[in-house]
Amino acid sequence: MAFDRSLLPAALAVSLGLLPVAALPGAAPPAPADSPPIDTPTGVPEGRDVADLEPILDAIVQCRVVFVGENHDRFEDHLNQLKVIDGLRRRGKDLAIGMEFFQQSYQVALDDYLAGTIEEPEFLRRSQYFDRWRFDYRLYRLILRYAREHRIPVIALNLESELTRRVGEVGIAGLTKAERARLPAKIDRSDPAYQARIKGVFAHHPGTDKKSFERFMEVQLLWDEGMAERAARYLRANPDKTLVVLAGGGHIEYGQGIPERLLRRVKVTSATLLNTAEPDPDPAAADYLLTPQPVELPPGGLLGIQLGEQSEGRGARVQGFGACSGAKAAGLQEGDLILRIGDQPVAGYADIRIALLDSRPGQRLSVQVRRKGDCGGEETLGFEVELH
Repeated sequence: MAFDRSLLPAALAVSLGLLPVAALPGAAPPAPADSPPIDTPTGVPEGRDVADLEPILDAIVQCRVVFVGENHDRFEDHLNQLKVIDGLRRRGKDLAIGMEFFQQSYQVALDDYLAGTIEEPEFLRRSQYFDRWRFDYRLYRLILRYAREHRIPVIALNLESELTRRVGEVGIAGLTKAERARLPAKIDRSDPAYQARIKGVFAHHPGTDKKSFERFMEVQLLWDEGMAERAARYLRANPDKTLVVLAGGGHIEYGQGIPERLLRRVKVTSATLLNTAEPDPDPAAADYLLTPQPVELPPGGLLGIQLGEQSEGRGARVQGFGACSGAKAAGLQEGDLILRIGDQPVAGYADIRIALLDSRPGQRLSVQVRRKGDCGGEETLGFEVELH
């Protein structure tokens, strides 16, 4: 069963080239803004001989809300999402895009990027993308560039992680009055099928005691209700818009997550599309099941370093190295404070990811560090690192 990987606890250590969350590749070569989406083979089960999304788009074009579920780390799923957005726009729909991957507190950063008042690096810093989501930004890059080119609003749907993390720690009952004020107006716990599905996911996690499950369930409810409430609020304020909601498949499948909670708040026509890699997907999981062929992003360059505690504004501290670290081979040492990579000054973790965004394995980049000297002082050193 597909499910949103954001349910998994975040890694405590940040690693470039060591931990999977930070070993994701850097960046895709940009496509011209006026080019059509990349064409990827898309099949629809249940015997329907559909070579692309066009017949599906014809069937759903009158829907006010279209939900498109994804596996976060599959590029082909995001290409399908882009094809849905492009297809509806070509059919004359006045679109907005709701995205799970940005938290509501950072809507202004999204607005400024889409309006062209800030560029991509500043947008990534201000939205705190690499700290709050961390999946390879290239997976979403084409969608965001398409939205910017065609002036399509993008709505940050997710609640801030501080609130969901707090619920995971103390439960909703343990929240303060101020924290409770940030909750969705209504959290519906009445669907036994939803609870059974969440329990099935939870069974694969350690610490499967009752209290842990209740908090796990509350966090998932909070995500789904929070995103549904934000989407419903946008639809009520913008009655002429068609909203395409992009989220992890676990928030969309069987209509039990965001869809039923949005439709409880606002009565609109809708359709669910679910990208799946399951060999025998359940036809009941969505209105349309999409089975795209794999499309791999080109590998991005990695320094092969592990970072220590955040030192925002002062660089990024090297805590360790990978087994085949180009940084270690070049002469970097544990404890070095990275100040610059290529032309990019480094104030923290996000700047390292931005500096490597369009890099490739084998590329050589200059890296400037500050290191404690033998006599107690500090010295600034430069190295040329071959990325791996």
